[in-house]
Amino acid sequence: MYAAACTGFMQNSRRFSNDFTTAVSSAFSSREMANEARPCPCDLGDRMEYGGLGLEVQIEHIGAYLVKPSAPSDKAIIVIQDIFGAVCPDLFVGKEPWSPSNDWSTFQEWFEEKNPTNINKEVDAVLRFLKEKCGAKHIGAVGFCWGGSSTHHLALKYPELKAGVSVYGIVREREDRYDLKFPTLFIFAENDHVIPLDQVSVLEAKLKEKCTVDHQVKIFPGQTHGFVHRKREDINPEDKPQILEARGDMLDWLNKYM
Repeated sequence: MYAAACTGFMQNSRRFSNDFTTAVSSAFSSREMANEARPCPCDLGDRMEYGGLGLEVQIEHIGAYLVKPSAPSDKAIIVIQDIFGAVCPDLFVGKEPWSPSNDWSTFQEWFEEKNPTNINKEVDAVLRFLKEKCGAKHIGAVGFCWGGSSTHHLALKYPELKAGVSVYGIVREREDRYDLKFPTLFIFAENDHVIPLDQVSVLEAKLKEKCTVDHQVKIFPGQTHGFVHRKREDINPEDKPQILEARGDMLDWLNKYM
């Protein structure tokens, strides 16, 4: 399985993955414990000690990091970063990711320029690359935080994709936000002040009422925003079972529909 990612660069730090499982379960990191609270509890990534087996590629107007499978495959996953960037397709199109040291009063201005639903041009380029250069016929998407909202957006716009996992990300402003085009798993945290439970409850109810494709909304008790991509050293014993369960759910969903 190919893992294609939008290349969001971070202050002298790049994240590399040695396979897709590692990429989606641990390559997006945070310095917080799962039950700490901050304005946006994601953080800059760290360099993985094993290095990377992929390579940086140019896909039309954007850069990307591509991990090729060890055996021929017609499957591929697009991995979409959180607001702090990652080595995955560059949906920020070369613009600086957010930094925890930035002035949070300017966040809305930054966000408007990098709205997670304004990515069609970049996604179209990535899809062409995966189909034409990699021979991919079964393509899915996984996204975290900002990327989770992007994944929800893809589920509304790209019926050719086979599956998606949105990890604490949601599209709020569109009337058609419940009209999913491919099977989508939504993973949320119970104590997520970025996406309150009332919004999750509305999403779940409306999907049940209006959505015709398979979907699941799963809430993890006691967890906060960012818990699924916790770094190994930041996972406490109490939260570890739920973190591993969420990562397993993500991979099971992709395996089921791809």
